Amino acid sequence: MRLVFGRGMVSDDTEHAFFVAQSLLVSPKDATAFRKSLAARLRWWFLALPAGVGLATARACLRLWLGISPERSGVNSAGNGPAMRSAVLGAFFSDDERRRREFVAASTRLTHTDPRAEIAALAVAEAVAWAANAPTDSSAFLKRLPACGTDGEWLRICHRLGEGLAAHETVKEFACSLGLGNGVSGYAFHTVPVAIYAWLRHPGDFRQALTSALDCGGDTDTVGAIVGALTGGDVGEANIPKEWIEALWEWPRTANTLRKLANRLAQQQDQPEPLQPVRYFWLGVLPRNVVFLLVVLIHGLRRLFPPY
Repeated sequence: MRLVFGRGMVSDDTEHAFFVAQSLLVSPKDATAFRKSLAARLRWWFLALPAGVGLATARACLRLWLGISPERSGVNSAGNGPAMRSAVLGAFFSDDERRRREFVAASTRLTHTDPRAEIAALAVAEAVAWAANAPTDSSAFLKRLPACGTDGEWLRICHRLGEGLAAHETVKEFACSLGLGNGVSGYAFHTVPVAIYAWLRHPGDFRQALTSALDCGGDTDTVGAIVGALTGGDVGEANIPKEWIEALWEWPRTANTLRKLANRLAQQQDQPEPLQPVRYFWLGVLPRNVVFLLVVLIHGLRRLFPPY
C-alpha cells in the first residue's frame, strides 16, 4: 500500500479475477460460453495498456486478436496467469467439483496450454473451495492436493508442503527449500506452493499470511493476490485490515464495484438465468492504466539511485 502517496492500486491479477467473475455472470453453467466471454474481455483488456502482463498471456491475447479461436489461443507456458484468476471459480463452484474442474480448464487453456499451469490453477480453486466449506483440518486438505495432477514435480511439492508445516518452517524457509531464496518466480509451481503454504501456515490471519508471502520477494503481486484470495475465503472482508481497504486508490473498478460484483455473483448461484455483468465506466480504464504505468516506471527509476 505504498505505491502512490501511501495508497495502493490493483494489479493485473485483480483485473483477471474481475473478468472471470463478470464472465460467470454471463455464463454460469456453460464452460464453453464462459471461455468465449472471458476471451472477449481479455482482448479489450490487452488494448488498454495493462502493466505487468505476462508474456504468455500477451501472446495469447495477440492470437485472439489475430482471429484464433479461444479453443486454440493458448500458448505452451507454465506461467502463473491462470492461477491468479482461478480463486473465483473455486468459490463459485465450491459445492460442484465437476464444474469447478471444467471451468478452471476452460480459463487456463484460453492462455496457457502447459498442464502444469492447469494443475496450479486447479490447486488454487480447490483451496478456495475447501476454505468456503469451513475447513478445520489442513492435513485433510493436503491429502486432497495431489489429486490436482500426476506430474512428478507437483507430487514432490505436495509432500514438501506437508513436511514444511510439520516442521513449523516459516514461509521464507519453505520458499528457500524450493530454491526461491532470491524471490518467488512467475513459474506456476513456484508461485502457487508458496501462496498455499502461507495460507496454511497462518490460518485465519490475513495480515500475517499476506506479509509473510510478500517478504519472500519476486513476483509479489501475483503471490499476494493468491494468498489474499485463499485467506479471504477463510476470513471474509470483515477480517481484512480496514486501513488497507480504505487506502485503495482505484478507479473505475473501485472497492464498491468489487463488492457489488461479489454480491451479484453470490446471488447468481441460486438463479437459473444469468444476472449479467456489473456495469462500470469502462472508458476510464485506459487513462487509469496510463497513470498506473507511470507510477510503476517512477518506482523503477527511483530504485536505480541510492538509498536503494
